[in-house]
Amino acid sequence: MNVYIYILVMAVVTYLIRMLPLTLIRGKIKSRFVGSFLYYVPYACLMAMTFPGVFYSTSSIFSAIAGVLVAIFLALKGKGLIIVAVAASVTVFIIELVI
Repeated sequence: MNVYIYILVMAVVTYLIRMLPLTLIRGKIKSRFVGSFLYYVPYACLMAMTFPGVFYSTSSIFSAIAGVLVAIFLALKGKGLIIVAVAASVTVFIIELVI
C-alpha cells in the first residue's frame, strides 16, 4: 500500500512543478538574466542526471573516460548527436575489447 502512496506523492509533486510556473508567470519574461537562466536549465538538469551514470555503465573506468573524451571532442567540433553517440559507443566497445 505504501508504494501507491509514494507514486501518488511523486505524481502530485511532478504536476505541481510543471503547473505552478505556468499559472504564476503569465507575462513575458523581460529580464535577460532570468531568460538565459531558464534557457539553460533543461541542459544542466540533463547533464546532472546522465553524466555520472556514464562512468558507472561500463566495466572499466578507462573505457568510460575514453568514450567521454571522444564525445566531448566531437561535440566541440560541431558534430551531430548521432555521430557523437555512435563514436563514443564504438570507442568504449573497442577499449573494452582491448582491456
